[in-house]
Amino acid sequence: MSSPPLPSHPSPLTSPLPAPLSAPHSRATVISELRAAGCVFAEDEAELLLSSAHTAAELAAMVERRVIGLPLEHVVGWAEFYGRRVTVGPGVFVPRRRTEFLVGQAVGLGHRAGDRTGRAPVVVDLCCGSGAVGAVLADVLDRIELHAADIEPAAVRCARRNVAPAGGAVYEGDLFDALPGGLRGRIDVLVANVPYVPTGEVGLLPPEAREYEPLVALDGGADGLDVLRRVTAAAPQWLAPGGHLLVETSERQAPHAVEAFTRNGLLPRVTGSEELYATVIIGTRPAEGRAIPGPS
Repeated sequence: MSSPPLPSHPSPLTSPLPAPLSAPHSRATVISELRAAGCVFAEDEAELLLSSAHTAAELAAMVERRVIGLPLEHVVGWAEFYGRRVTVGPGVFVPRRRTEFLVGQAVGLGHRAGDRTGRAPVVVDLCCGSGAVGAVLADVLDRIELHAADIEPAAVRCARRNVAPAGGAVYEGDLFDALPGGLRGRIDVLVANVPYVPTGEVGLLPPEAREYEPLVALDGGADGLDVLRRVTAAAPQWLAPGGHLLVETSERQAPHAVEAFTRNGLLPRVTGSEELYATVIIGTRPAEGRAIPGPS
């Protein structure tokens, strides 16, 4: 069990944590239990659990959930993402730090879209999970028209808690089928954090992921690109002229992913971060006057 510790600083997206419990609740005992369960960052996790629990009974329950393998974020109810706290819950995909690179790329494109059009950019967070990406984009970009969608009911409920305060709407359904038809041809920034783990490699994921996060958020099909292909096939019909689709994938999958972008009329650009071990493909719908092929 090796989840990294979560930071303990407050964030604009949530209220601060409650004050730490006082003695006789033993920090040493909590550390010992976590360490025995295989938590690499036992000391840091203990501090977080001690500061999060309101009562001894709540602390005991939180430690027990962590010891049996629940992700730390599910135990405390939030994840640190892009310097902010976002709500997460049982059965919901925990946002990864590598996805912060995708968010940074989307922020830049959102600013440019607003400057280009003179209006609030239309942003869609597809396969939104907790809604972390959309919520952060709304916070950073300040003025956007935000929509998010996911096929998992638990994710949709969680995303509404994160996205609604930013004035965004969250829909339940399969990819673009979930979105209002009025968004067709209007989206400036389409972020799709699709599952991209090949089916045969799902069993190699850490137990915290494969046992407590929804399979639909992890399994990308035989080569990991099934959902990505579906998104790139339909995206040109939903993007505004000059709009962008951003998808996270792995470095080794990128060449085949680029083929899907190109085949569907999107102009692809691959970018990445060695520090975050992140690879993002940005596909741009050509401006008006250039033909967009239908889904292939």
